[in-house]
Amino acid sequence: MPAREFTEHLGQRIARLEPHFTVLTPAREGRFPVVLMMHGCGGARPFQLEIADVAVRAGAAAVIIDSYAPRRIGQLAAFTTVCTGARLQGPERAGDLYAAMAWTRSQPWADRDRIAAVGWSHGAWTILDALSLRAGAEMERRTGLQGLAEEPLEGLAGALAVYPYTGFGSYVGRRAWRMTPKNAAAIFVQHDFIVGETRTALEKQRAHGSAFDIHYFEGVTHAFEDAQAADVRVRFNADATAREHDMLRAMIAGL
Repeated sequence: MPAREFTEHLGQRIARLEPHFTVLTPAREGRFPVVLMMHGCGGARPFQLEIADVAVRAGAAAVIIDSYAPRRIGQLAAFTTVCTGARLQGPERAGDLYAAMAWTRSQPWADRDRIAAVGWSHGAWTILDALSLRAGAEMERRTGLQGLAEEPLEGLAGALAVYPYTGFGSYVGRRAWRMTPKNAAAIFVQHDFIVGETRTALEKQRAHGSAFDIHYFEGVTHAFEDAQAADVRVRFNADATAREHDMLRAMIAGL
């Protein structure tokens, strides 16, 4: 298991991450449900801005969390260290989600009881393991954070894990979630040549009592939303992308 970078207080993590949040809110006054978005191991992609716009049009604020800029992880380092599992595995990166949750709950435009998290690939792994870490010593050790609330995901009412990594180093399918959002779902795809077969782990996770829907996208690949992907293992699919957008709208409506 790779070593954590260092231990810091929750407030320090928030201070490191906040300058690199991309925040979009509806053009009206009030408090909004919030969608926190966690990119895959390749870093933030343009399609996430499109999905953030879908969230805003559905009446929610969107916060894209860049886990790489605060750590000065460039694209080459991301592919050679994070994508290979040598650095910043999902349980450690869960600290970024905990920090983003704490920051969101303090914002005057946020409905602190209607927060959702959406993640792709490594970001989906992060969300699923953030739900599985045990409060206390394990959580502090795996995330490298001190000063966490008793339940750092308080207010998380929705979760969407899109083609999540579920292999070595992940808790997916290995233990019950600590808490379960009222609206939770996962998407796995037929032709996933990047993270491999995930259905078995997702079904095991549900068998542990974690209540969430599992959606199978037939005939599509990993990163099916990415029209600008250079990876030959990825193919853009407009119909699957529209289906994902519909799922996000439905989740926001149900928060």
